[in-house]
Amino acid sequence: MDDLTTAGFQTLSDLESAARAKLTDPIWAYVQGGSGNESTVRDNVDAFRQWHLRPRPLAGIDAVDLRTSVLGETVSSPVYVCPMAYQALLHPEGEAATARAAAAAGQLAVYSTLSSRSLEEIAAAAPQGRRWFQLYLQPEFSASEQLIRRAERSGYSALVLTVDAPVLGPRDRQTHDGVAIRSPVPIGNGPGVVPPARAPAFQDGRYAFPPDACVDWTVLERLSRVTSLPLVVKGVLTAEDAAKAGDLGARAIVLSNHGGRQLDGAMTGLDALPEVVRAVGARTEVYVDGGVRRGRDVLVALALGAKAVGLGRPVLWALAAGGEAGVHRLLDVLNAEVAVSMMLAGRRTVAEIDRSLVVRRPA
Repeated sequence: MDDLTTAGFQTLSDLESAARAKLTDPIWAYVQGGSGNESTVRDNVDAFRQWHLRPRPLAGIDAVDLRTSVLGETVSSPVYVCPMAYQALLHPEGEAATARAAAAAGQLAVYSTLSSRSLEEIAAAAPQGRRWFQLYLQPEFSASEQLIRRAERSGYSALVLTVDAPVLGPRDRQTHDGVAIRSPVPIGNGPGVVPPARAPAFQDGRYAFPPDACVDWTVLERLSRVTSLPLVVKGVLTAEDAAKAGDLGARAIVLSNHGGRQLDGAMTGLDALPEVVRAVGARTEVYVDGGVRRGRDVLVALALGAKAVGLGRPVLWALAAGGEAGVHRLLDVLNAEVAVSMMLAGRRTVAEIDRSLVVRRPA
C-alpha cells in the first residue's frame, strides 16, 4: 500500500501536481473551483499562515499519541475525511477506495449524499471503518428520511447536516471550464437523489428561491424526531449559530465555508474557531475544515480549540493520483507530519495541544 509508484506521489508537496497530471481540464476545474473570484478558497489556506507555532524544546518526548475521540468514538487521528461528492470522477473506485484507505488508517470518514457509490456500497467496502453520513436535505422530507434510514442500517454512526448550501454559489471556473454540478455524474444513492437547488427565478420584481431551499432552524428538531443518530451541523461560522445549533440538539458543529464553494468572501472556519469555542464551551464538539494542507495546520486548528480537523481537496488529489494507495499514503504521511510537529512542539498527546502553542503573526 505504501509503494510510491502505486500511490502516485512522494511527498505532500508533490500531491497537487500529481493529481493535475491525471485529470482532464473540466474535472480539474470541478475539484479546484470555488465560488465567484475564489477569494475564500485562497483565504482558507492563507488563514493557517497567520499563526506561528511556539515550540517547547527539551520536552523529553520519546513517543507521540495521535489518538482521540469524536462523539465518543475512538479514532487513530484527529484528522477526518470530509464529505465530498462524485469521487468516481477522480478514480473509478471512488468512495470505496477512500473508505478502505480511511478504515485501514483507523480514521473517521464522512460520506456525501452525492457520493458516486451508494451508502451500502461504501459500508461494504470497509465494514470496519468509522463512517458518518452527510445529508443534503431533499425536496421532499420523506426522501431525506429514507436516506437516513439507509445510513442507520448500514452502520453510519452520525448524521452530518450541511446547512450552507440551500442554493449553489456562482461557480465561475466550473461555468467556464468545468463540470456543472447538475451534469450527468453518477449519484450512487439513486436517481431520485438531487443536489441542492440551483438558482432563483426573477418574478414580480424579486428573486424567488425554490421551496426546498427555504428551510429554517426547525429542521434540526424535525430530524431529531426521525433518528437517534447524533446530529452534526456543518456550515456555520458564527458563535450565534453555533450556540443555536447546540441549543437545538446538535452534538457537534463543523466550522466550514464549503471549501470556498458557496459564499465568496465568507470568513474561514479557522478564523471563526476561537469565537465559537468560547461560545459553546464543552457542551458541543467543534470541528473545522477548509485549507488544511500540512501537519502543522492540524496543530494550529487543535490549538485554537478544534476537536477534530477535516481534510478535503488533498483527499481528492490523492484519490486521483493513486486511488486507494494514494489516499492511504496521504493519510500516512500527514499523520506522520502531525506526530513530528507535535514532538517538535513539545506535545505528547492531542489533549496537550492548547492555545499556548500558537501566536498570531504580527500584522
